[in-house]
Amino acid sequence: MVTERKGKRLPGGPSQARGHSTRGRILDSAVKLYLANTSGEVSVAAIAADADVFPNQVTYYFGSKDSLFIHAAFLALLHDAERVEAIGHSAGSPESFRRNMARTVLMLPSMPLVVRALAVGTSRPARAAVVDQHLNLLFRQSERYLARLMKQRHWEVQRPMPAETRTFWSAAFGATLLSQAGATGSGSDVDLAGTLTVRGVSPGENSYRAGTTTIT
Repeated sequence: MVTERKGKRLPGGPSQARGHSTRGRILDSAVKLYLANTSGEVSVAAIAADADVFPNQVTYYFGSKDSLFIHAAFLALLHDAERVEAIGHSAGSPESFRRNMARTVLMLPSMPLVVRALAVGTSRPARAAVVDQHLNLLFRQSERYLARLMKQRHWEVQRPMPAETRTFWSAAFGATLLSQAGATGSGSDVDLAGTLTVRGVSPGENSYRAGTTTIT
């Protein structure tokens, strides 16, 4: 039951729920419009119209257009990550896992958006904390996913899990940036699969499973 005090609703009441709903609609509309126009600008007015809100509500909930863009870019990537995880689960061997993960990530529609979001964080220090928050979330989710898969498949990685996931994503962002910058070649010229050390258990090697060292 919601209790009222002096005309104000306690946290968790309908007013707060409506606020979460409005914020969610704005973010979903931003994701949709930015994915449809990855190389161009999307106006606050267009996002507001798609979300059926007033333009000033966009800045009310996100502070600035740059902040909204960063949130939208990483949300798009997290949505795409579900597809990546499914492909990883379908891999029958460590070799196919490394190859399929690398190929799929470089083709994700959200990757150009995230690279632009990283640039926003670099050029606008006030937004750097927002970028850092989303990167840490991406890394933590990737670590948990990889740890679960290693346990299920009895595979292992040859270095600590945080280093494995951060190295992979850093290389993926770098490859996407080079492509956006007009570098000659294609994603196949970057050995993204080589940044992953996922392997079956090899006797006598030091390896890491779910973040702990295992000597076999």
